[in-house]
Amino acid sequence: MQKDANEARCMEELAFMKDFVRLCDDGYRQGWHERNGGNLTYRMTTEDVAQAQLFFNGTPYEWTPLDVLAPSMAGEFFVSTSAGSYMRNISSDTSHYVGIVEINGKGDAYRVVWGFEQGARPTSELPSHVLNHAVRAAATDGACRVMYHAHPSSVIAMTMVVELNARTITRLLWQAMTESILAFPMGVGVVPWMVPGGADIAKATSKLMKTYDAVIWASHGLFATGPDFDAAFGLMHAIEKAAGVYVRARCMNGGSDNFRNTITDEGLRAIADEFNLPINEAFLEETLI
Repeated sequence: MQKDANEARCMEELAFMKDFVRLCDDGYRQGWHERNGGNLTYRMTTEDVAQAQLFFNGTPYEWTPLDVLAPSMAGEFFVSTSAGSYMRNISSDTSHYVGIVEINGKGDAYRVVWGFEQGARPTSELPSHVLNHAVRAAATDGACRVMYHAHPSSVIAMTMVVELNARTITRLLWQAMTESILAFPMGVGVVPWMVPGGADIAKATSKLMKTYDAVIWASHGLFATGPDFDAAFGLMHAIEKAAGVYVRARCMNGGSDNFRNTITDEGLRAIADEFNLPINEAFLEETLI
């Protein structure tokens, strides 16, 4: 039986932290987190914060600039993986490889209030996460809370052989397997290769997050978002599964993606109609928009 929050003896026993750690472990078992690749953040609810405050540091760390401005995230608390952390180690040493940060009143700095023990610090991609949390929260009326970045190999492989735009890659993924358009009906955004970890890639990603709940970083990986851990992990899993089908089919077809059989636009629209999906119609047109 799960412990009530008031009975928890440490941060690691709280339900949201258990779910956070589980996603990290699940992603590692999928092979998406080589070495210290990937990161995860979760925007805590008011209830989460009330439970977690019992275990906050007596003295918070100093404020650290974010190098991005996200005023709508002022006062929010985020659980985050640490810079350089290996996902395979998070379940066994959570308070070192995971921490909680508070965003200041301007939305341009953070301070650690729990975790990151032994000199650890938040992921270097925290600016991307916070800025994109702001965008996704606005786009979903506050529902989106999870931001997950991983390095799924089939998605990365796709970016090396196909045109780097959202329409091209989304169509290939939609046509790869029937469930794809159900999982990401608005499509997947694409950022061309950029140096990771800074404000530039954060801003480029945030522009796409206004439309998409998942964004590919060329030759790097994938960002998937959602209202909870299952939704974000499921979105990542679905996109990587579709990319894997595409890559395997292309190999079986002599390197060509001129496949004998695929899902037509008529078929994609039929799926959308059957399940009442608000699909991105621009991706079903002949002309790129």
